[in-house]
Amino acid sequence: MRRSLAGVALAVTSMVALSFLIPLGALVMSLVKEQSVTAAEQRAAALAPVLTLTTDPSALRESAAGLDEAEHLVIHLPDAQSLGDSQAPVKLLERAQQGRESISQKTPGGWICLQPVVLPGDRVAVIENFVPDEELTRGVKASWAVMLLLAIGLVGGSVLVADRLGAKVVRSSKKLAQASHTLGQGNLDTRVEPMGPKELRDAGVAFNAMAHRMTELLAIERELVADLSHRLRTPLTALHLASERMAGTPESARVEAAVHALESELQAIIAAARTPLAVGPMGHGMRSAETGSIPQATATGSTGSTGPTGLSECPRSEVADVVRRRTAFWAVLAEQQDRACSLDLTQEPTAVSLSDDDIAAVVDALIGNVFSHTPPGTAFAVRVARTAQAVELVVEDSGPGIPEPDRALSRGSSTGSSGLGLDIARRAAAVTGGSMRIAHAPRGGAHITVVFALAPSLRSERGPRGSRRRAGWWPRRR
Repeated sequence: MRRSLAGVALAVTSMVALSFLIPLGALVMSLVKEQSVTAAEQRAAALAPVLTLTTDPSALRESAAGLDEAEHLVIHLPDAQSLGDSQAPVKLLERAQQGRESISQKTPGGWICLQPVVLPGDRVAVIENFVPDEELTRGVKASWAVMLLLAIGLVGGSVLVADRLGAKVVRSSKKLAQASHTLGQGNLDTRVEPMGPKELRDAGVAFNAMAHRMTELLAIERELVADLSHRLRTPLTALHLASERMAGTPESARVEAAVHALESELQAIIAAARTPLAVGPMGHGMRSAETGSIPQATATGSTGSTGPTGLSECPRSEVADVVRRRTAFWAVLAEQQDRACSLDLTQEPTAVSLSDDDIAAVVDALIGNVFSHTPPGTAFAVRVARTAQAVELVVEDSGPGIPEPDRALSRGSSTGSSGLGLDIARRAAAVTGGSMRIAHAPRGGAHITVVFALAPSLRSERGPRGSRRRAGWWPRRR
């Protein structure tokens, strides 16, 4: 934009300068020429009274010498005697003598002025004054140079002023654009200082108002989530009472464990909803509104609920350990539905920059999808592998598979599903710089691979390649 404004100023000022320079240069040349010719005619006219009084050559030479620039002054006497070196053509001189006509015109090498003077006895003398070409253009080049320098200064000044004005506008626009990008990346504390032209100042004020309103709306939404989550405590209390009444039965311990797990998840949801607003995917890189620090937040929960988004300074968890614990929890349900469940874990370190709750939410989302979208008796397998730069979490089953993998990653676009589970896994992987892939498993069902980038401290480390341990296998009940 600055370059465009400077270019416009350069073009406009150059056209204006040229429109004045060309006529002004021609006018200066004309004035210098006119002044030189007028001065020559005046010198000739000044010698005429002396010629009417005397025709003595010595007296005439003495009078001519008293005039300025008399070296080109020539006197033609009636007896054909000439005092000086004549530059006038013969025909032009005869015309002035015979016609008694004053002549001033251009001749080769300069300008000639002939002034006839009538002497006593009806005789005619002619005073000649020749102006060379260098006299006709004396000072013209210097005047042109001065005008050109002034024009260059004018053009340069206008370009400089336009550039400064453009820099002010561009600076305001860049700051507004940078603030928009920062806000888009999730930094809700971003504000701009309104500056520049009135339109950009108004845009800055509107941007600040929009960012403030967004913060308010998100805070209201999070409070609403916390309130709604808190309302679930009543049915949980009822479940506690029901489990107490079931004491002594084989299912009482299992029901009580499930109620406690649900209560823990609910408490985590409320705690996360009451924390300062997070920014970015999965709350990663969030700035605390109260402390100004930039902690790392956790991911949302599994399908059907919103998991914790707490604020740990530097979250770091072992993927293999979390997967082992969560798979053990799902294995109990798998046994009830006659599902074969296998687990394969690497022995190498699998630390990633996510909290245990984040990874647990991903595992719960993927295994929960197996239970939700495959019939009882469908086997599934969970595997954690380590590469040089990443940790791969693989969940596959022998169910019908996912017919539209790309569409399955969009929230609310899958038929019969909210799409939250796969989106949670994808966003958790993206926080660490990883990715997610959906393919068909060798068993015929879905094969989902979530790639987490290793924590920075482990990316240069690599244990024995392919070293794994089988953490567990739960066969179907025969």
